Amino acid sequence: MYVPAQFAPDEADVQRLLAHHRAADLITTGPDGLEATMLPLLHDPEQGTLLGHFARNNDHWKRADGRPCLVIVRGPDSYISPTWYASKAEHGRVVPTWNYVTAHVHGHVTVHDDVDWLDSLVRRLTDAHEADRPAPWGVDDAPEKFVRGQLRAIVGVEVRIERIDAKFKLSQNRPGADIDGVVAGLRSVGDAAGSEAVAAHRP
Repeated sequence: MYVPAQFAPDEADVQRLLAHHRAADLITTGPDGLEATMLPLLHDPEQGTLLGHFARNNDHWKRADGRPCLVIVRGPDSYISPTWYASKAEHGRVVPTWNYVTAHVHGHVTVHDDVDWLDSLVRRLTDAHEADRPAPWGVDDAPEKFVRGQLRAIVGVEVRIERIDAKFKLSQNRPGADIDGVVAGLRSVGDAAGSEAVAAHRP
């Protein structure tokens, strides 16, 4: 990944991204070339892994097991209009760009076809995504027999993390007045996540 120095995040930023990202793209190579599946993945920093599951009917898991992989994790991303820059009025030498937060996680895939492993994973994933809700749903809210049937319809995936390349491109290369304009501009179009990310990573 091309990462200019001003866009290189610190380790704490990367760990926060892995802890709070949404779904990610798991990419492997197989007999027919590249293959990708979007999956919600749970980061386990103590084990150095990403954990998730495939639908059993998705044959990608059969070709992915034991293979090297790339997982593309994303944070906020936003179109940046040059009209938001103070420097536009000063000299006009500005162009549109795109802000984004991403990490490329490199590792190897291990498939888990064990109901108890999957039960634990599904509970952890559910708890992570339901935590901020006023009335969180839990796995035990569904009938046990139904849950067991659902678990048989999925296959677990574990990515052992070997390397992470990350980039937080959030207008850090612009003058302060331009950054102020980007924050205000993103707020004006309702992009709260984008504006907060730019403000949080202001040099």
